[in-house]
Amino acid sequence: MPELPEVETTLRGIAPHITGQTVRNVTVRDGRLRWPVPESLAETLCGQEVQSCRRRAKYLLVEFKTGILLIHLGMSGSLRIFTGQNTDAEPAGKHDHVDFLFSDGILMRYYDPRKFGAVLWFAGAPEHHPLLQKLGVEPLEDGFDAAYLHGRLKTQKRAVKTALMDNAVVVGVGNIYANESLFAAGILPNRPAASLSKKECAELVAEIKTVLMRAIEKGGSTLRDFVDSTGKSGYFQQEYNVYGRQGEPCRRCGCPIEKSTLGQRGTFYCRRCQK
Repeated sequence: MPELPEVETTLRGIAPHITGQTVRNVTVRDGRLRWPVPESLAETLCGQEVQSCRRRAKYLLVEFKTGILLIHLGMSGSLRIFTGQNTDAEPAGKHDHVDFLFSDGILMRYYDPRKFGAVLWFAGAPEHHPLLQKLGVEPLEDGFDAAYLHGRLKTQKRAVKTALMDNAVVVGVGNIYANESLFAAGILPNRPAASLSKKECAELVAEIKTVLMRAIEKGGSTLRDFVDSTGKSGYFQQEYNVYGRQGEPCRRCGCPIEKSTLGQRGTFYCRRCQK
């Protein structure tokens, strides 16, 4: 599933092309996504100008004067930008479900083989959308610090990795980056969240920010289908220390990386380096 770095990479790829542009046409080839694409989407968007683009958690928000276009990439989705002659160079494929054509000829195409994503319209402020109302802090913003994290974890008996992946605590720290951040901070994923000291929370916050920023610099991770807005793969997977490396030697101590299951998700760690 595309996680925060992949969504941020997508945002940075599409925003310069569509911000300030007017929607000329919307083509919905198959609206049967996780939630149905609104039948009136073309009527709603045509003639409207994109005011801004931003990310909230793993959601992309394309903001117009009368509301927001909310896009989620699901398990395997992506947004591609085609410009100039490239607009006609690649005909739509089987999994190209929605096209957005803009006034300057730029085409933004939503691709989603598994149809677990979403393309929704909301005529209101983003913070009032039901999918966004209860989200926690953004991990790359100043509000995510040691005091905040310690305050949220100090009464929680569940595993710290499970707490980090709870969007009500902090958004966008998905499975890959939770594993990598906990390794970098030297904290076992199955430790009770309440057992972390404020000092450990400070280290964990710093490593989460570092890991996410490094992943964004590398264009995110490409494990199966993810590509950026130009069709390029991400490369952060080449730097994984633990994720997907069970049985391989730890890059720090040489001990085999172990794997367990927490919250039905694969969890990777080094028993010697993490306590």
